[in-house]
Amino acid sequence: MNRKLLSLSVVVFLLVAQAAFGQRPVPRPTQPVNPSNPTGARPGKQLADPKEGEEQEGPRTLLDDSTKQVYGPKTTLYFYEQAIKRNSLVLYEMDTLLNNFHSYDPVAKSGWKYQDLGNIGSAAKLVYFGLPEQIGLSSGFDAYDLYFKDPSTRRFYDSKSPFTEMAAFFGGGHRNLLDLSFARNVNPRWNIGFDFSTQRVRKTLNPSKRDDNMVVQNAYALHTNYRSENGRYWLLGSFSRMKHVVNEIGGIVPPSVDPTSLYFTYEDAKVWLQQSRARELRQEYHLYQEFKLGNGLQFYHVLDRKIQALVFESLLSGSDGLFFPKERLIDPDSTQHRNDFAEWRNELGIKGTVKQFYYNSFVKLRNGNRWSPQLADPTRNFTEVYIGGELIGKLSDTWQLQADGEYLLPGNFRLHGLFISPWLDVDYTKALYKPSLFHQQYRGNHREWSNDFSDIGVDQIKGTVKIPLKKIQLRPSLTLTRINNYVFLGTDMKAQQAAGQAFLLMPALKTSIPVGKKFRIDSELIYTKVSGESADVLRIPAWYNNTKVYFDGPLFDDNVYVQMGVDVRFRSSFFADAYQPSLQQFHLQNSFEVQGYPVLDLFLDFRINRTRVLFKYNHLNAGLMAQEGYFVTPDYTGYRSFLDLGISWYLFD
Repeated sequence: MNRKLLSLSVVVFLLVAQAAFGQRPVPRPTQPVNPSNPTGARPGKQLADPKEGEEQEGPRTLLDDSTKQVYGPKTTLYFYEQAIKRNSLVLYEMDTLLNNFHSYDPVAKSGWKYQDLGNIGSAAKLVYFGLPEQIGLSSGFDAYDLYFKDPSTRRFYDSKSPFTEMAAFFGGGHRNLLDLSFARNVNPRWNIGFDFSTQRVRKTLNPSKRDDNMVVQNAYALHTNYRSENGRYWLLGSFSRMKHVVNEIGGIVPPSVDPTSLYFTYEDAKVWLQQSRARELRQEYHLYQEFKLGNGLQFYHVLDRKIQALVFESLLSGSDGLFFPKERLIDPDSTQHRNDFAEWRNELGIKGTVKQFYYNSFVKLRNGNRWSPQLADPTRNFTEVYIGGELIGKLSDTWQLQADGEYLLPGNFRLHGLFISPWLDVDYTKALYKPSLFHQQYRGNHREWSNDFSDIGVDQIKGTVKIPLKKIQLRPSLTLTRINNYVFLGTDMKAQQAAGQAFLLMPALKTSIPVGKKFRIDSELIYTKVSGESADVLRIPAWYNNTKVYFDGPLFDDNVYVQMGVDVRFRSSFFADAYQPSLQQFHLQNSFEVQGYPVLDLFLDFRINRTRVLFKYNHLNAGLMAQEGYFVTPDYTGYRSFLDLGISWYLFD
C-alpha cells in the first residue's frame, strides 16, 4: 500500500470526524496512566479523578436535570472476584483510554512475551519461564491457554442501564476478530450478562483461497453476580466455552530440503501440511459464594468444573505424511490423537478482616481424570487434597505485607510472600509441583513414553525499585530464579527431565519519559543470563526490548483525542523452541537460530466520544533491513507489511 496515500486517508478521516463530532470537546488526561491500575479507580464507589473521556468537572452526578438520566462510563462499573474474596472491593469505570489500544491481539497485549507461529490464534508459549499456577496434576496441553479467558480474570458488572461493548478488528491478510459484551442489572443487587468472541484468521503462509483459515474460534460466556439485600451473601457465577480449530501448516519447507522453497514468499510459501487439523474444546463452570457473619468472620465456597478435549487429525497418505516419521505406531495411513482432561474442584474456607489485616484459611479437594484411547489403560483418575491460607496486612495506602500458600498432601507446596512500600516491592515464591500428565505418560501414532519423573522445584525472588520522580517513571528490577528437575521435550520430541539445576538472572528496566508536553517514550528492557547444569534446556533470548514513542493529546480543537507513534520490539538471536503439531507442544531444537530482528509498527489510535479507532501498519521496516524478514518460531515467519483496522464502542442504553 502506498504510504503517502495511507497518511492522506487518515487525515481526511480525522477531518470528517471533526465535522461530525465537533460539538463535544474531549478533556485531556489530568495525569499519566498507572500501569498497575489503568482505570485509576479507587476502592468502593469512590471513583478516580476525571481523565480523558466523558468525565465532567465537579462532583459526580447522574442527573443533568430533574428528569433526564445520563448514562456513561461512570454509571457502568465492574469488579473482579478476587476483590470480593479479599474483602477489598474496587469498582472500575469502563475503559475509554487509548493506551496500547492498537495492541489488540493476545500476543501483542502480552508485550510480545509469547512465542507463537506468526498468526493470531496459533499455538503460543511464554518466552520466559512461568511460575506454575497448579502444583497438582495438570493436563500439560497449554498451547492455546492464551486464548481462553479464565474465570478468575472475568469482569462482573454493576450497571445503571443496559450496557453493550462492541469491538471489531480487521487485520491485514483477513485476520478478523469480533468481541461483544452485554450486561444489565435485573435489580440493584443482581446483574446478568454474556460475552461472545470469534476469530477468523486466514493463513499468512500458503493460503489456497480467500477464506482458507488457519484459525477458527468461537467462544462465549454467561455470567451473573448477586448480593443479598442485607449485604451478607454474595454469589458470582459463570459458564465459559471455547472451541478453537487450527488448520496446521507444519511451517515452511526448508530450502535445504527443497531448493525451490523460499522462506519469505508468504502467500506463495511451500508448507508441509495441507490435511492436518488440531481442535480444542474447553468448558468451565465456576461458582463463588460467601456468607458474612461479620467483618471478622465469613464463610466462602468455590466450585469449578473444567473440561478440556483435544483432537489432532492428519491424513498421511498424501504429502502430509512426509512431515512425520516413517514409523507409525497405530495407523499407517492417518493420525488421530484424542486427549481429554476433566476435573472437579471444591474449595471451602473461612476469611475475614480484623483492623488492617485480612486472613483466609481453606481446604480444597480436586477430583479429576485423563482419558486417551491410544493408551493401553485409557483412563487415569486422581484425587488431591489441599490445605492453605493467606494473610494480608495493609499497614497504609503505600505499605503492605502479604503471605499465602497451599500444601498438597502429602508433599507438594507453594509459598508466596509480597512486600510493597513507596520505594521497593519484593515478591518471593517457592514451590514444589508435579509434572503434567502429558509428560508422565503419552502414546500417539508417532511417539510414546512412560515416565516416573520427580517433582519440580522452583525458587524465585523479584525486587523492583520505585524511583520517586515527578514526571519520569523509572522501575529497575532484578529477578533471580532457581529451577530444579525441570521437565521438557527434547530434540527427539520426547519428555525428559533435566538432571540438575538452572539459574536465571534477569535485570530489567521499565521507563516512561515525557518529551515536551505531548510526546512520551515508554520502554521495557530485559537481560537474561541462564546458568547451571541444565541451562541448555531453557532457551531464552539474552536481550528483549519493547519501546513505544508516541504523541499523546487532543487535536482538532480538542474534539479528538489521539495517540500516534511507533512501536519497536526486539529479541536477540536464540535457538527458539520448535513446534510439533501432532503433539501440540513446543520442543528443543539445535538447527535453526531465530535471528535478532527489530520490528517497527506505526500506529494511530484516536477516540471520539465513546468510540475508539485504530490504524496500525505492521512491519514498517520491511525491505529496509539486511534480512528479508524475520522468524518468530523455526520455519514460521513473522508478519509481512500490512494494515490493521479496528473499532470499539460502548452503548449505555
